[in-house]
Amino acid sequence: MDIFSIILWPIKWAIELILVAFHSLWTFLGLDPDAGITWVLAIVGLVIVVRAALIPIFVRQIKSQRRMLEVAPQLKKIQDKYKGKKDQFSREAMSRETMELYKRTGTNPLSSCLPLLLQMPIFFGLFSVLNDASIHAERGGVGALTPTLADSFSNAEFLGAPLNSTFINEWNAMIAGNPYDLSTMLVAVTMIILMTASQFITQLQIVSKNMSPETKASPMFRQQRILLYLLPLVFAFSGVAFPLGVMFYWLVSNFWTMGQQFIVIRNMPTPGSEAAKAREARLARKGKLVVEPPKEAADDVAKKPTTQRSQPVSKNRAKKQNRK
Repeated sequence: MDIFSIILWPIKWAIELILVAFHSLWTFLGLDPDAGITWVLAIVGLVIVVRAALIPIFVRQIKSQRRMLEVAPQLKKIQDKYKGKKDQFSREAMSRETMELYKRTGTNPLSSCLPLLLQMPIFFGLFSVLNDASIHAERGGVGALTPTLADSFSNAEFLGAPLNSTFINEWNAMIAGNPYDLSTMLVAVTMIILMTASQFITQLQIVSKNMSPETKASPMFRQQRILLYLLPLVFAFSGVAFPLGVMFYWLVSNFWTMGQQFIVIRNMPTPGSEAAKAREARLARKGKLVVEPPKEAADDVAKKPTTQRSQPVSKNRAKKQNRK
């Protein structure tokens, strides 16, 4: 057993437990235990469990993005300081000052990728579960996946395409003149398009709606622009090699991310962004917008004397008051 298999073993064990639990639930509710839709819904259940467990990480990601907004002007100053300087010493100094700023403020420009990176072991674990189920159906999986369930999982089909099949395998068979499954290729291409589109829309929501003008003028904006086009390409090129079961997980996870991001941008937008202005407009139409006074005005009110100024009096009235 190689080191990669040792690392994946506990992950595969947890994946099999969750899959079997949801498969038992859908079977109890009347679905065919060997039907592809039953196993697809079990994969959807796996997505729900994993993404719910990642919600605290997502909250930390939002907080880190807020801190990135705060340091955006400082990043811009560092960038302007070394603008036009292309020598190695200047580049190293700029990189060093930028990293010191990240360390001092507790920010991380790659925080937006953290939920995706944490899910990568799940992708590979599910890939291994599907692969092992088709190869070793007679002995089952490493955990709750019995031989009977492993055989059912490996032979399950959705829209006529086996869940353990890949686009690249069918493509290679077609090129070699061997029998191939056209339905598998069509389903795989459709899912790759949906995965790429959903990932692009999710990143576009952040770049176009949830960034302030200060952030758009900082190096962080360029990084987000790169991710806008890079991540969908990663999904497109890697999707051809993943089994359909793994792509179902990937697609449902993308939909979860897209919906989660929409809710956050709508209700907790970045201050100064287009989404924040849209939220203020919605609250104003409903009469729920609370406008806070500027900080300077609030300080002036706090410093204002509370005692009333004495009214001026005439000399005769002052003499009468003194006699009293």
